[in-house]
Amino acid sequence: MPMRSEPVTVNVGPQHPSTHGVFRLRITFDGEVILDAEPVFGYLHRGSEKLAEERTYTQVITLTDRLDYVASMTNNQAYVLACEKLAGVQPPERGMYLRVIAAELQRIASHLMATGFLLNDLGAFATPLMYCFRERERILDLFEMLCGARITLSYMRVGGVFQDAPEEFWPALRIFLGEMPHYIDEYERLLSENEILVTRTKGVSVLTVDQALNGSVTGPVLRATGFPWDLRKVDPYEVYGRVKFDVPLGRAGDNYDRFKIRIDEMRQSLRIVEQCVEQIEPGPVRADVPALVRPPVGDAYSRIEGPKGELGFYLVSDGSVAPYRFKIRSPSFINLTVLRDMLIGWKLADMIVTLGSIDINMGEVDR
Repeated sequence: MPMRSEPVTVNVGPQHPSTHGVFRLRITFDGEVILDAEPVFGYLHRGSEKLAEERTYTQVITLTDRLDYVASMTNNQAYVLACEKLAGVQPPERGMYLRVIAAELQRIASHLMATGFLLNDLGAFATPLMYCFRERERILDLFEMLCGARITLSYMRVGGVFQDAPEEFWPALRIFLGEMPHYIDEYERLLSENEILVTRTKGVSVLTVDQALNGSVTGPVLRATGFPWDLRKVDPYEVYGRVKFDVPLGRAGDNYDRFKIRIDEMRQSLRIVEQCVEQIEPGPVRADVPALVRPPVGDAYSRIEGPKGELGFYLVSDGSVAPYRFKIRSPSFINLTVLRDMLIGWKLADMIVTLGSIDINMGEVDR
């Protein structure tokens, strides 16, 4: 005799540790099976876009640090590129190479956190996450050499970077580049064929190419479906047109592919940094830009391939020292739009893992 059940709506978050920040999900269950899911934002809203309209173009850089606060360098990069496009500024060669080196190190650090916390959501509480923190600390040591900070970095400037890399940065970077491939191999041996990880992620929460494109999804979540879209390839910026690297792709678009692509992308980031170290030449690191940048009247949109996907900034200038309008295209927010499609039919435990596989940061969702 079948049991009669009624749908039950449950709030998960915003205080739940596995909601990756102050994020709330209203989920309707039949037993443990998800019938419907509604993301609820707004618990971390800080009004960054309006705050930026009251600050000078240089002062806004500190606000970009606090969007995706585990990927501050790439936030800086996307914003200063938009400013340079608006103001018609061309950074020097060495400045662009330093930006790309910093951005790719930041991509590795961000993917380490995505991997560690995904495994934490799967139930591996300490070991994988601590391994990922261990390597991330080495990247933060390099960032500290560059700019004196480890999290909210504010390293990049309109026209280049804050300062050149000190002498001790380069040998430390070479040591990291020599040792990091071993650690990535270690992650793969530990994780990729782990029975629990494979069972809990393969074939779970599949996202199709059409669903991803219709939702404007980008980054590893899109490439996990097999769609080859990476702005560093299709619309190169900085010096990405001068380096060789591959774009890792998935097949199934499931939680496992989203995990595996980030592992593979870390290897490609190391390749990019190695080539930049070989190609970089002595010279200035910043163009001669006034302390108060005053772009002509107009607007500009610039985008980069951030660790989580397409990160774009739209700026409108009225000729003053502050943006007249400031708008952020944040990948964490856009990628969440397909979460409902990914969850329906799965269970509560799968929901936690799927949310982790998207790799969101609420700082740029509730911007």
